[in-house]
Amino acid sequence: MQQAGSSGSEAEVTWEDQQNINKFGRLNNRLHELDDEIKMAKEKNESLEDASNELILTDEDVVRFQIGEVFAHVPKEEVESRIEEMKEVTSKNVEKLEEEKELILAQMAELKKILYGKFKDSINLEED
Repeated sequence: MQQAGSSGSEAEVTWEDQQNINKFGRLNNRLHELDDEIKMAKEKNESLEDASNELILTDEDVVRFQIGEVFAHVPKEEVESRIEEMKEVTSKNVEKLEEEKELILAQMAELKKILYGKFKDSINLEED
């Protein structure tokens, strides 16, 4: 993401170019954060799905359910309802994060077009 090269035909880096380079860097950092957040949210959803499947298999009417740092005995139907709500919230969160990721990728593609158009091989915006 830095200007590099030793050719004599390097384009001058203007203030606007530097702002675009900085913006690209910030977007790239956010993209990595989003990838981590999406991964964690999907893992949480898988755990909730596993818990839901375990509830289906149990014959108990009252099960232990973790609330904060403690486990409480809660009716199975209430736990099923809570897990479904948690899965819905997590799924919506994943959708929101993936939408943000798509917006960032579009902005990054536009900045790449601008910066590569001006600096050609003198700039590298790709990750190795």
